Amino acid sequence: MTDVAAYRRWVVDGLVVVVTALIGLLMARLRVVSSPGGPEVLLGVDVAAGMLACVALWWRRRYPLPVAVGVVVLCTFSEVASVPGLVALFAVAARCPARVSAAVFLGSFASFAVYYSWRPAPEAPLWLLVGALVAGHAAVFGWGLLVRSRRLLVESLRERAAMAESAAALRAERTAHEAREALAREMHDVLGHRLSLLSVHAGALAFHRDAPAEETARAAEVVRENAHRALQDLREVIGVLRAPVGELPLPGITDVGELLEETRRTGTAVVLHDGPGVTTGEHPVPETAGRTAYRLVQEALTNARTYAPGTPVTVTVTGGAGDGLVVEVANPAPARPARADRPAAGQGLRGLAERATLVGGRLDHGPTPDGGWRTGMRLPWPS
Repeated sequence: MTDVAAYRRWVVDGLVVVVTALIGLLMARLRVVSSPGGPEVLLGVDVAAGMLACVALWWRRRYPLPVAVGVVVLCTFSEVASVPGLVALFAVAARCPARVSAAVFLGSFASFAVYYSWRPAPEAPLWLLVGALVAGHAAVFGWGLLVRSRRLLVESLRERAAMAESAAALRAERTAHEAREALAREMHDVLGHRLSLLSVHAGALAFHRDAPAEETARAAEVVRENAHRALQDLREVIGVLRAPVGELPLPGITDVGELLEETRRTGTAVVLHDGPGVTTGEHPVPETAGRTAYRLVQEALTNARTYAPGTPVTVTVTGGAGDGLVVEVANPAPARPARADRPAAGQGLRGLAERATLVGGRLDHGPTPDGGWRTGMRLPWPS
């Protein structure tokens, strides 16, 4: 609670105590005027009990039920305590459960009835007195219930707002996590392909130092070209995060031919079997499925160069509209095992499996009977 709110409550509570005390003293004065000659001791007890009830209202916010019970008891023999009794009833109705408030309501009405049964007001008929008591108690009780329901509604709305804010934060965190994963997959697919080409030709330069100058120059040119393209691909991947969706073009199934040509220039034999003519654009496939198929071929070629260097690679594309698109990349067993310093496999295949799942497809991979490796993916192709 802020200092301003605390000060405001302090002022309100002080005014409630003072105003109820003044009203109670005025009621005592009117009782003396309407019924002169009464016992002074009885009047003193009435006023003292009423002042005690007024002072007790200071703690009505913190202890509404004990204060209300005490004031109700005082109302059985003190007319001055009647106004504090209504205030205490309002505090209970505004802060306590409905069942507790109803019990205090009945007790307060009964205490007023007890008081006026032994000290009736001769100037007011009984029906008017009963009607005033019922109307006053009902109005105060209903007002308190209304305040309580409004307070509960505000608290409920605050809780909902807090839950909505927390849910929004979780969604934002999940979105950021998914974006990081997508960026990691793109960088792995793009840079893994380029860097594997660099590794092949850099290794050739390192192990064949006595190669002719023409071959050395050609290999160095491939290294330079792929290093340049790797930087371009990295800029494009990062640019996707900054540009609006769809502004930067991403590779598709029709770019597989260029990908295979790059691989052939590195010395890897690649054979393409494309019965439906998908890679030439004769039968267009959905953009997402085509891009996923491209990433499959790219990753499979990278793995073949990394773990089975020098082996030929076969890329097979089958299927059709309504039957689905099937892309398979296979290579035989390598003539020599991969070097021990090669990175462990698995990250790229996990990324491909996630891509396939996102578009409603599935990924299959594993060794072939001749000791080679096969990677296949089935993707949806609506008719």
